[in-house]
Amino acid sequence: MKDVLRRFKRPLLYLMAPAYVVAGVLHFVVPELYVQIVPPIFPAALALVYLSGLAEIAVGIGLLLPRTRQYAAWATVALLVAIFPANVYMATHGVVIDGLPGGGDPSAIVRWGRLPLQGVLILWALWYTRPSPETDPQ
Repeated sequence: MKDVLRRFKRPLLYLMAPAYVVAGVLHFVVPELYVQIVPPIFPAALALVYLSGLAEIAVGIGLLLPRTRQYAAWATVALLVAIFPANVYMATHGVVIDGLPGGGDPSAIVRWGRLPLQGVLILWALWYTRPSPETDPQ
């Protein structure tokens, strides 16, 4: 099983890293969608959206570079922990996202499903916090 996982480590990295870059860019393209899920207890929602978008772009690029991969993986974990309150807020307050293509009212399953998904994403990022000779030639 370990060999199977090791074989998929590099391809999954090339799936994960660009996904963070795209998600980060979307924070700048349609920030109004993200502002709606920032819990109201946090000030300057738009600034936080831009900051988290910039962070997502940075970790995505950092994950692609062997020299910065481990740091970027830890930064990804920190980012996922930092944005977790937005997912909790979305789930517990039934947030409807105005302006979302296809309708902005995700089902309760989708809203609550985002919470354990964060755990999966954190585990995925943690996988890259340690170098492996097969994927990170030094």
